[in-house]
Amino acid sequence: MKISFGSKIIEGPWGGGNLFLINLKEYLEANGHTIVFDLKDKDIDIILFTDPRKGRGSTSTFGKKEIKKYISKINKKTRVVQRINECDERKNTKGVNKLYLSSTEIADSVVFVSNWLQDIYLQLGLDENKSTVIMSGSNELIFNSYGRTEKPVNKKFKLLTHHWSSNYLKGFELYSLIDQLLETNKWRNKIEFTYLGNVDKEFTFKNTKIMAPLSGFELANEIKEHDIYVTGSLNEPSGNHHIEAALCGLPVLYINSGGVPEYAKNYGVEVTLKNFEERLEYLIEYYGQFEKKMKSYPYNSTAMCEKYEKLFNKVLNQ
Repeated sequence: MKISFGSKIIEGPWGGGNLFLINLKEYLEANGHTIVFDLKDKDIDIILFTDPRKGRGSTSTFGKKEIKKYISKINKKTRVVQRINECDERKNTKGVNKLYLSSTEIADSVVFVSNWLQDIYLQLGLDENKSTVIMSGSNELIFNSYGRTEKPVNKKFKLLTHHWSSNYLKGFELYSLIDQLLETNKWRNKIEFTYLGNVDKEFTFKNTKIMAPLSGFELANEIKEHDIYVTGSLNEPSGNHHIEAALCGLPVLYINSGGVPEYAKNYGVEVTLKNFEERLEYLIEYYGQFEKKMKSYPYNSTAMCEKYEKLFNKVLNQ
């Protein structure tokens, strides 16, 4: 197959949508498929439409109009698969849901990264018959537990989170709580907390270690230096951060919001701001059991990419 990606790939630390394209490109090329990033070729089989937005900050290389023109004038046999991993609920924006929904009119199949996100668009009127869910996954050749050593007895539990975006909904209310706990007699000798990524200039940590964004093996190696992963993300359609950590062997503390619970359930502990200390104590008490369970964490990029390849073939043969 020849597949055209509707977004360019950015090298270095970037968001989850970019990592998705990197992983899918590597998989498809390794399996004999051709990837392009425009609509210049006349023999494109599949157009993977990932972002209808244009303008500053967008990685989109073509939009709905260009796709409609290509199919009507160049290749009527080309099929369109749209992947949606965005919504207004994620960052309190306006117009994103409407834009993505209107773009689905050109799609033969619409893929969502969680059932939570799919439900949002189904309630807005999306045709259920052409929508499906394919769970996200990170590259298990990079993010894995190889080389990770067991936590030394009587050492502090090392908590970690990492985000590319500095949007407050990424979980800063929870991270602020942890930062405050580090000042208390109860926790200062039990835990330490590292925030890896971008932080809004108006937000200040007092007791948290802050690190600049990392990617690839550097990020994976840093994750493996920690014991427990924390995500306070609200209305996150899927996210890659907790997937990367789980593949590295870290049990996840997560909030019941967005699509994250679909990825973290059974591989960590659900928390709220009110019960965080209690639930953290529970995870610490049974840490060994949770750590063993992480070895079976299923959301890797190979499993994800296989499902996309199967979907592309199905759409072509419809």
